[in-house]
Amino acid sequence: MKYFKLYEFDSPDQPGSGKNMQASTLDLLDQCREVAGIPFIITSGHRTASHNQKVGGTENSSHLRGYAVDVECNNSKDRYKIVQSALSVGFNRIGISGSFIHLDNDPAKTPNVIWTY
Repeated sequence: MKYFKLYEFDSPDQPGSGKNMQASTLDLLDQCREVAGIPFIITSGHRTASHNQKVGGTENSSHLRGYAVDVECNNSKDRYKIVQSALSVGFNRIGISGSFIHLDNDPAKTPNVIWTY
């Protein structure tokens, strides 16, 4: 990866768990960061089941299988850049919050969706 280190994707309760991220997700994320041209701060990558429950994640969260990341974002200009670049590189599942953008490419879930929190 050009822009990230695996530890950035660790579940807070399991150091080293960033290694459980899917290579396809990390590749898309690196491409997305390149296209967006702005720094990405990862607020959530891989999650253990207990951490997922603690943060209120869904039971079938793509974070549990390493297909999802949340990128910090709290302004409309960066939000546009992140979403535009994510779509252009192939992320097909995007969640938009006031403070982060969820990006995932989970093949077990419905593709081509954007939702809000």
